[in-house]
Amino acid sequence: MEYRGVVEPAFAAAAEEFERNFTERGEVGASLCVLVDGRPVVDLWGGVADPETGRRWERDTVGVVFSCTKAAVALCIQLLIASGEIREDLPVAQVWPQFAANGKGDITIGMLLDHSAGIPVLSEPLRRGALEDWEYMVGRIADQAPFWRPGARHGYHPVTFGFVLGEVVRRVTGSSIGGFFASEIAGPQGLDFWIGLPQEIEPRVAPIVSGIAGEITTTTTTPFLDAALHQRGSIPNLFVFNSGDWARSGVNTRAGRAAEIPAANGVTNGRGLAQMYANALRIPAAGCLGGLESSPAHSMPVSDGLDATLLMRTRFRDGFMLSMDNSASLGDGHSMRIGSRAFGHCGSGGSIGFADPELGLSVGYTMNKQGPGTLLNERGRALVDAIYRSLGQSVPPPPAPPEPQLEQDQR
Repeated sequence: MEYRGVVEPAFAAAAEEFERNFTERGEVGASLCVLVDGRPVVDLWGGVADPETGRRWERDTVGVVFSCTKAAVALCIQLLIASGEIREDLPVAQVWPQFAANGKGDITIGMLLDHSAGIPVLSEPLRRGALEDWEYMVGRIADQAPFWRPGARHGYHPVTFGFVLGEVVRRVTGSSIGGFFASEIAGPQGLDFWIGLPQEIEPRVAPIVSGIAGEITTTTTTPFLDAALHQRGSIPNLFVFNSGDWARSGVNTRAGRAAEIPAANGVTNGRGLAQMYANALRIPAAGCLGGLESSPAHSMPVSDGLDATLLMRTRFRDGFMLSMDNSASLGDGHSMRIGSRAFGHCGSGGSIGFADPELGLSVGYTMNKQGPGTLLNERGRALVDAIYRSLGQSVPPPPAPPEPQLEQDQR
């Protein structure tokens, strides 16, 4: 398999695993970028961007990175917090009065960031094309009642995260979330990263291969998949079967990439992700947040424990995922083991971006062929482990989880 780019000798293990992903693990096209103190030590790309045409994955190839987009949204919110325009303890309804309906008046911006707001999914069926229609989605979310008392526990908000925080940005700044990200973060930092893809970038896109990662099968089961299949109306069931049709039929369309779906349809590559996280670590960061490294590591409490959506242990702070390990009970594909102070986000199918402030490390890995697992799969896991080995580090396990506290008011 031919791949191109640069890699410093100390990081040869990462290049070896990148190649093994193609030769042994079914990779089709991918990019990997590793920065240390902002300096590129790995910048690789290779494979096929579009299997239908045979187009190669080039240095500037980009693709949809699913929930890695949530980190870009979190940075937008952190920028507004740093400027004093909003606060983490600000009720969403103070800037969006309609959001207060049906018991949501006390939900704060911080509760959205740590996934404790209680609105992870929508109860009533979504129509076709729902996620591509901003006004429809924010109207539906405004009408939704919480699934639990806001702040009492946490559960991953796979789609609503982006729409609620995006609407906060729109009402505070007058700009859409994609426009704000472009003007305040991606543009000043020179990132190839968009929420709402411009037409002129379309020729560079690698289409997603094999549809949704982790498709429901009868050969693999977890508590999440069991609930999704057999507990009609449960949060996992609604996540899988009532999150719109974008991931199945819209992700590879022009309209599906042009829309702003800020929890899911960001378009970038490994370099864009790594550079975004590297800039977040800079003090001060040009055009972004000076000292963001202190935010995920030190500010708001961590949401940690049994996730009411994914039915496994997850950890969140300030809109970012923290290190989490479910390998003992669920297998490695359900784990995102990174450094003890690292913060980032993975995306459906196995992409990941993160920063580790203790090492001055920032990483981005994207690909077009989705893989199994709820968080990473063996391809991303091998890369992350090799990167830490190259730095002479082993990834420590996350701290022991707190005692599970799952209220019984789930709908």
